[in-house]
Amino acid sequence: MNVQIIRFAFTLFFVAFSFIGCGQTAVNENSTNKLQESWEQSLKGSFSEQVELTFDSLEIEEFFKIYPQIDKVKIDVGTFYRTRAYAYAWFENGLPIEQAGNLYNRIINLEEEGIYQTIPYRKELDSLFYAVDKYQKKPNILLELMLTAQYFAFSKLSWDGMDKAVSESLKWHLPRKKVNYEYYLDSLLKYKDLDAKEPVYRQYALLKDYLKKYKALEQLNNWNTIQTSGTLIQGDTSNIVTDVKKRFYLLGDYKGDTTAVFDEELYQAVESFQKRNGLSIDGKIGPETIRTLNIPLKSRIRQIIVNMERNRWLPISTYQDVLAVNIPDFKLHVFHADTLLWNCNVVVGQTSHPTTLFYGEVKYVVFRPYWNIPESIVRNEILPHIRKKPNYISTHDMEITGYRNGLPIVRQKPGANNSLGLVKFLFPNSYNTYLHDTPAKSLFGETSRAFSHGCIRVEQPVKLANFLLRNDASWTAEKINSAMKSGNQKYVTLKDKVPVFIAYFTAFVGQDKKLNFRKDIYDLDERLADMILDDSGKAKD
Repeated sequence: MNVQIIRFAFTLFFVAFSFIGCGQTAVNENSTNKLQESWEQSLKGSFSEQVELTFDSLEIEEFFKIYPQIDKVKIDVGTFYRTRAYAYAWFENGLPIEQAGNLYNRIINLEEEGIYQTIPYRKELDSLFYAVDKYQKKPNILLELMLTAQYFAFSKLSWDGMDKAVSESLKWHLPRKKVNYEYYLDSLLKYKDLDAKEPVYRQYALLKDYLKKYKALEQLNNWNTIQTSGTLIQGDTSNIVTDVKKRFYLLGDYKGDTTAVFDEELYQAVESFQKRNGLSIDGKIGPETIRTLNIPLKSRIRQIIVNMERNRWLPISTYQDVLAVNIPDFKLHVFHADTLLWNCNVVVGQTSHPTTLFYGEVKYVVFRPYWNIPESIVRNEILPHIRKKPNYISTHDMEITGYRNGLPIVRQKPGANNSLGLVKFLFPNSYNTYLHDTPAKSLFGETSRAFSHGCIRVEQPVKLANFLLRNDASWTAEKINSAMKSGNQKYVTLKDKVPVFIAYFTAFVGQDKKLNFRKDIYDLDERLADMILDDSGKAKD
């Protein structure tokens, strides 16, 4: 597979995003290459390019003796200044440059990044920053080194997020991104003409904007509970309609009047709200819609913060083809070269059999597959049926091929009644998880689609098979259709493996730039929220 590490990946994630992320060229690929896209507006300015004014390298050692609580970034600071021959980065003519103030503002406003940790030496940074004399001729070495150290500390919090052990403890088994902070900062200093965009997935910045909006709504302190006992439809008149209109106005779903009449404009707003909250879309103000409208802003803010953190973990790579499943959204998204081609509904694991969050690479398309039934299903489901009905195996197109661990080895024969349907898509993994067709088509019409034992059922398997085999001239649409409808099990090895990301986002911004929320079906949000909102960044006792 042609993997290009050029722009941010995970333009792929999950919501039919048309936004392309930003990233960096690989270190040492081409020393003259600028970063492809760069850092956020708030750090724009003219970095110091002066090289004459330098300091002794021993100053770094002395700095970290004075401020030992930030010595985790000591190596980064040392590497950065060695590449600059120990020239000052944040001063010109004895005074701090524009970026120094901009970086300072980012650091002291960490909550805007969804980060609730206390930075080390905040008071000392304040003192150093405000002690600058506009008439001074020499730069303050402590402020210089403090800004650089805080840059690395801030960047790791904002770009990398919490430790890998945290994400793994929360069942996130996808690859984590890696950033070369020294290279990135050095490049920004060198190429001051760049429009800067920081190395986090595009969704991070979009959620950050909504975090600011929802915090402002919370400050209004007028999020009263909307009371209703029935269902309102278009044409109804009720004081509840006025309350709903006001709520929708605050949320950005509605821009009309606040009369008590349920008019067409409100109907459209209800549908929009239901769609972006993953509800059944019927245009009615019913109990589920009201319950969702009444979710406290504090809860929504926590949800946004949690998903900002998950976005920090996403890797910086772009792929030729990518499949991406967002479990809470019950959707599969198919991308080519950062462009969304199509998406479809999926069925994911039940809460008692959750689908694992991980990365894989589709290697095989299997037509008319056997279903090799897992031991747990044989033990808990097949055996009880056999005890009740001795002919259960034959009547369900199954066969016993042997015995292992005191259990029969059972598989279901290929055919229209096979639980995997007529095709499956294998990406070898230790979780025994794959994508597949299903004869139970009606489940795709459900709003919440957590019904499987962990594998992922695909609503449009024929379309997916055609996509994966489109570059193989020997597999035409007619041949694919024939292979699914007749014959024995057939494995087809893909010429190029296709990445598959199975992840978990309960808040995201869609193509229409609207904020979407989904239910936390596996109860993964709250624990992470508690860890983020604790000052130490660790789980509470």
